[in-house]
Amino acid sequence: MIRLVHFLWMLLVSGSVLGEELPDLLERLTPSVVGVGAAYPLRAPTGGRPPRRLMGTGFIVQAADGSYVVTNAHVIPTDLDSDGREQIAIFSGRGNTSQQRFARVIKNDPEHDLAVLAYEGGRLPAMSLAADDRVRPGERVAFTGFPIGAVLGLYPITHEGIVSAIMPVARPADQGRQLDAVQMSRLRAPFNVYQLDAIAYPGNSGSAVYRSTTGEVIGVMNSVFVKESRETLLSAPSGIAYAIPVRHLHALLEGL
Repeated sequence: MIRLVHFLWMLLVSGSVLGEELPDLLERLTPSVVGVGAAYPLRAPTGGRPPRRLMGTGFIVQAADGSYVVTNAHVIPTDLDSDGREQIAIFSGRGNTSQQRFARVIKNDPEHDLAVLAYEGGRLPAMSLAADDRVRPGERVAFTGFPIGAVLGLYPITHEGIVSAIMPVARPADQGRQLDAVQMSRLRAPFNVYQLDAIAYPGNSGSAVYRSTTGEVIGVMNSVFVKESRETLLSAPSGIAYAIPVRHLHALLEGL
């Protein structure tokens, strides 16, 4: 009897009972992942932009009074074609079966590069947010999004890695003139981010970073470390990415 109890306890600790296999987890979570960009109500004017633009990734969360999309603030398009009635939009589904819904920004946190959008239509399935920031270096995480979505289209791609470090967001630059205004403001009031040893690309911005055993969202993908230049980011990825801790998202969702 004692051996049986010990065996069950070891299973619980290892996560083989409480956790999920990643393929099962993806089957459950992928419907909550959406593309974020812009679209026209009918079609783009002749000679204008394409009917829709995919700028990055978002994910569905459930708040007290409804269902919302979370993404990075920098993903939200600011160059909308007002003459053609182009609007912010989200895209659900995949490939040729994807659907677009128009959306609007209802909360914005430029300091932490987060935004919350309300969207039209019925509710989409939501992801679960971790209740706190009890994240340790070495934890296995994954993120699902649309890297290089403008080229590859709306096909969700998943990357997995670990939280390799928890560090201040303001990273040192080689020379003082390389610091922009945002970095300067963060140097005055730095906050910690999660450094991940996972490959991310443009288009992954706004992806939910979740525990690869439970699916709990611990952060929001924010940026990629560029080791050479932006031009070589696709051919020579650094394998280092950064995510905003979920507590900043909890603060933004308060009051909705």
